[in-house]
Amino acid sequence: MTTSSVSAPPLIGVDFSCAPSRRKPITVARGTLHGAVLRLERVDELQTLAGFEALLAESPWFGGFDFPFGLPRLFVDEHGLGTTAAQVIAELQRRCPTRMAFRALVDAWGNGRPAGQRLVHRRADLSLPGTTSTSPLQTRYVPVGFMYYEGFSRLVAAGVQLPGLAAGDAARTAVEAYPGLLASEILGRRSYKNSAEADRLIARKDLVDALEQGRTRLGLRLKLTHAQRDALVADASGDRLDAALCLLQAGWAALRPGAGLPAVVDPVEGWITTA
Repeated sequence: MTTSSVSAPPLIGVDFSCAPSRRKPITVARGTLHGAVLRLERVDELQTLAGFEALLAESPWFGGFDFPFGLPRLFVDEHGLGTTAAQVIAELQRRCPTRMAFRALVDAWGNGRPAGQRLVHRRADLSLPGTTSTSPLQTRYVPVGFMYYEGFSRLVAAGVQLPGLAAGDAARTAVEAYPGLLASEILGRRSYKNSAEADRLIARKDLVDALEQGRTRLGLRLKLTHAQRDALVADASGDRLDAALCLLQAGWAALRPGAGLPAVVDPVEGWITTA
């Protein structure tokens, strides 16, 4: 299949924050596909979860979201949380009405397990060439578990379509993205985030160059204005660049039957698009 043979709806790539603020907003890259060229239209910053809910209510869109869409099967089964991703998040929030209650549940379970086996991964987390994504049970440092708790619950509540996991409004389709997967394909282990130091700046420039030239296995080229390019490179946090990476992953998935997912996806763990 060629990318020109399929049309895609407006695309969004979302670098999520479980507690958005002016300092750490939810960053949303918006774009449109034209053949194999993905044009970045603009980047928005959402400072509240209510703003994120409003984004989900828009239509149509196909989006890549940088947070887990499921929990590890072992954790789910041992706690009897359900047999689908939607059941799991609903039951989890019933038992754990706050993020901190979720952390306490994870800690209590992990403390009873051998060292090194407390923050287990999903199959998809370990299936990424060149990198491993953080366990959805991690609620400290990079609080991926909190991102799951706040982000995935809102996708389910919004009634969007979740390929491989849940039917919903086909005009609003969400897939799990992971910008680190695409970044590592280009940069290897070089870091590009959370610093204004020269090495990180050069890494961001190299990453943007590769995306503009289409030098990834996704087969898409990112079309930027000069101002957009400068803004992606200048953002020392890497949040804008992460949103753009999610946007490209969404574009790849939008062109493929079943969003490019494997034929069989664990219904409580989900899958990372392009993995």
